Amino acid sequence: MLTQNLGYPRIGSQRELKKASEQYWAGKITARQLLQTGKTIRQQNWQLQKETGIDLIPCNDFSFYDQVLDTCLMVGAIPQRYHSLMEKKQLPDIDLLFAMARGYQQEGFDITAMEMTKWFDTNYHYIVPEFTAGQQFSLLSNKARNEFLEARQQGVNAKPVLLGPISFLLLGKEKEEGFHRLGLIRNLLPVYLQVLKNLDEVNAHYIQFDEPCLALNLSEGEREVVVKTYQEIRNRFPHLHIILASYFECYGNNLATVLKLPVQTIHLDLVRCPSQLQDILATDFVRTKTNLSLGLVDGRNIWKNDFRHSLQLIDAAVEKIGSERVWISPSCSLLHSPCDLELETDETILTPEIKQWLAFAKQKVAEVVTLKQLAARENIEYTTIRWRENIQASESRASSALIHNPGVKKRVSAITEKDASRNSVFAVRKLQQRVSLALPLFPTTTIGSFPQTAEVRSWRAKLKKGALTQASYDSLIAKETEEAIRWQEDIGIDVFVHGEFERNDMVEYFGEQLDGFTFSANGWVQSYGSRCVKPPIIYGDVSRPQPMTLRWTSFAQSLTSRWVKGMLTGPVTILQWSFVRNDQPRSETCTQIALAIRDEVLDLENAGIRIIQIDEPAIREGLPLRTENWQEYLQWAVRAFRISASVVKDDTQIHTHMCYSEFNDIIRHIADMDADVITIECSRSQMELLDAFADFRYPNEIGPGVYDIHSPRVPSKEEMLALMHKANAVVPADQLWVNPDCGLKTRHWEETRKALVEMVSAANQLRLEVSVTA
Repeated sequence: MLTQNLGYPRIGSQRELKKASEQYWAGKITARQLLQTGKTIRQQNWQLQKETGIDLIPCNDFSFYDQVLDTCLMVGAIPQRYHSLMEKKQLPDIDLLFAMARGYQQEGFDITAMEMTKWFDTNYHYIVPEFTAGQQFSLLSNKARNEFLEARQQGVNAKPVLLGPISFLLLGKEKEEGFHRLGLIRNLLPVYLQVLKNLDEVNAHYIQFDEPCLALNLSEGEREVVVKTYQEIRNRFPHLHIILASYFECYGNNLATVLKLPVQTIHLDLVRCPSQLQDILATDFVRTKTNLSLGLVDGRNIWKNDFRHSLQLIDAAVEKIGSERVWISPSCSLLHSPCDLELETDETILTPEIKQWLAFAKQKVAEVVTLKQLAARENIEYTTIRWRENIQASESRASSALIHNPGVKKRVSAITEKDASRNSVFAVRKLQQRVSLALPLFPTTTIGSFPQTAEVRSWRAKLKKGALTQASYDSLIAKETEEAIRWQEDIGIDVFVHGEFERNDMVEYFGEQLDGFTFSANGWVQSYGSRCVKPPIIYGDVSRPQPMTLRWTSFAQSLTSRWVKGMLTGPVTILQWSFVRNDQPRSETCTQIALAIRDEVLDLENAGIRIIQIDEPAIREGLPLRTENWQEYLQWAVRAFRISASVVKDDTQIHTHMCYSEFNDIIRHIADMDADVITIECSRSQMELLDAFADFRYPNEIGPGVYDIHSPRVPSKEEMLALMHKANAVVPADQLWVNPDCGLKTRHWEETRKALVEMVSAANQLRLEVSVTA
């Protein structure tokens, strides 16, 4: 019985990679220093897993930005617009990688970044590969080989991890019509075979192929491509031990295909889909020689493993196929977990009672090893202690008075359909809002946050340490907010935001003020690139003891005669971007959060705030991976949003915002949310995402993002105009807003000011064009 890990957090336990990357982008450290930081993190990760007792330790799971982008470099899938950087600038790999991820605007070059979207149903973002009909591939990066050699030099039994060729193609996009990207496998597979040859030559034996697309609803034709691809790999390298890993769901209708693939080990996510083990053990698979990797330790949540439940699954597998064919593993890469619970030493942040219920990446690796020892009856004295600790923690959590609030449960059970419906249909509300709000055509706004400078962040840090009084802190935030209001007045934005200078994070800020939430001091996970988030932990029933945003929103509104938006995070996003309790249905927790947000919405309206934005960037990412499960999720997710928003009068305008998503397959449900205005990220896709709204004839108002806030480049007025012309070609002018892609918290003021001035100018030009046409 072997243990393996599928991947480890790459950011460093103190976010060393984030800090080094941002220093490099700012020109404060050299490329050599950045690369050394990456090497140090890799070696620390490998050593930790080795000392814990993991048998097969992943390598090539590290990335300076994103593993899909790394694969683009590996196979030479470099979009044409970057070729000038390769030819004229001869950028090193690390700079080319960052240019593709962030765009490149210097030394006469002005090149847009590649598109970014969510990694399945997680809050991690990946860079979307771009494919053309005649796409050619070639081996460009030897990162996989180099990191294997680096690990072996450290005495690590390393297992290279590769994003599988099927998933790499399916996760990408065709950039022209007339072909399907999976047809490119004929050109791509030879490069993968060359990568395997290079690994084989340095005596790599175990190779992990991540094929998470096998959790999706694949067609028969797509499954045939899977079979042919892995048969060719087996024919060329029969002596390599191929580990096929999929996660986040069952294999579903792909299971029969997967079980027949010529691979040596198949990984199962038994956290998301425990039932698939019995399905497999009931087939002829038991008579094969293929191993099963049991993904028992939750790679995406922070609760301790239930050893009793896991051992039942291990015993069932061992009984059918023998212990030598059973491997123990986390459910997926630990990329989605914080690094180390031992760093949580401040009991005022995370209490000992709750801490005993948790496990971060380091602890999860130890759980994998302990499960193997328990199942094999090894190291009896040690494992007996761990077993008792695990049972005690489980029983403590089940009986804790912290968990349940009867008042919250009673309020949820009393919800009616009226609570989830606006008073009038949108057509009626729109007329009232036009009169009461008196906004121009193509109204301009921003999505919520303005840049949080190092100075602003330092105020919050000093307040926490007691180096700044609450009164002094409030005075500084008030001054910053007033400056933001005055600046918006100066440049002529139509609907203001207060800037959110008092907020640390769009989810954490609300969680800190809601009962049923707790936090960690160092529980960071990667969202994209250098962007890390510290998700709240929902441990019990959720309620709002007092207003959360009313003070600063009302203060900002008191400073101006222009409308200031109330800015809230929606219930589905708070749920999706938190570590959620696993002792009740997610739908129940989401409804509890919706009621808390509903109370906040009503308080804002009563205070005179007439435009309220309830962000739901995560509603698409929460979709189950298999389409047969979508309807149930969408029903409760849309209902939760409507509960949070439907308390207002008709002349109060409700906005929502959604991040990088594909909307075609859920556009009806987005319409069912019944927000008066939806803003979406569109600039990286060149307004492609707007097609779904146009084809559906989406009746409400839309703000397609006109510039990419995830890139430091400043778009010109003409560039934004071109995007809005594309939008206006498919959406009527009286439905369109003009806004950035997303909040501006992570940007710098210099680029933000320039970009927003250009944006307002573009909107003014649009109004002039319409008036001339009229």
